[in-house]
Amino acid sequence: MQYDRIQKGVFLSRPNRFIAFVRTEEGKEEKVHVPNTGRCRELLLPGATVFLSEGSNPARKTKYDLVAVEKVLPCAGTLLINMDSHITNAVAEEYLLKNNLFADIFPSLPDVKKEVISGTSRFDFLLEKGEKKLFLEVKSVTLEDNGIVLFPDAPTLRGVKHLEELIRLKKEGFFSAVLFVVQLEKAKEFRPNSQTHPEFAQTLKKAFENGVKILVMTCKVTPESIFLDSPIPFIL
Repeated sequence: MQYDRIQKGVFLSRPNRFIAFVRTEEGKEEKVHVPNTGRCRELLLPGATVFLSEGSNPARKTKYDLVAVEKVLPCAGTLLINMDSHITNAVAEEYLLKNNLFADIFPSLPDVKKEVISGTSRFDFLLEKGEKKLFLEVKSVTLEDNGIVLFPDAPTLRGVKHLEELIRLKKEGFFSAVLFVVQLEKAKEFRPNSQTHPEFAQTLKKAFENGVKILVMTCKVTPESIFLDSPIPFIL
């Protein structure tokens, strides 16, 4: 996925989940939209370099979206992390339409449908070919610690509900999976964040034990783009 009209800036503050203040390269202080409801406290630090995407709707309240941030790593330079959780599904869809991520189930590329309802949950994708159906939920990961990426960075009852629904679907004879999209490069492994949300970690392990597929993939990230890239291992 490509962004248009990217501008560099310096993060100043984040008064609430949706809004941040950034100083642009022109020295102007701008109120910008944060397209990520996660806490991101380890990323959005005063003075951090951020990248803004200029919106195309003249009626919107904020001119820019904060789409990426540089994280300074001790003795290892900087790591660019995409912050735009709204684009995660588009990144996944772009990959799914060109690559058979579930070749062990589908001998050829399956059809991809978006926003499919089953039971009391809405899933991001339904992949199907012939009589085979796979329900897929996508989660955005930005929390990184020394090469280990963690999800979630805040409690997510919605995430627990999705996992329970995926377990139900698997028991009913469908295929089901969760894809964690790691919005950065160079991650070594993924772990559920049991310290922040023990119930999610426990339910993810339960899902795996009940046959729900778990996939974790990193992304190639630049200030102007983000693309799904490589799988990494997970530890439950």
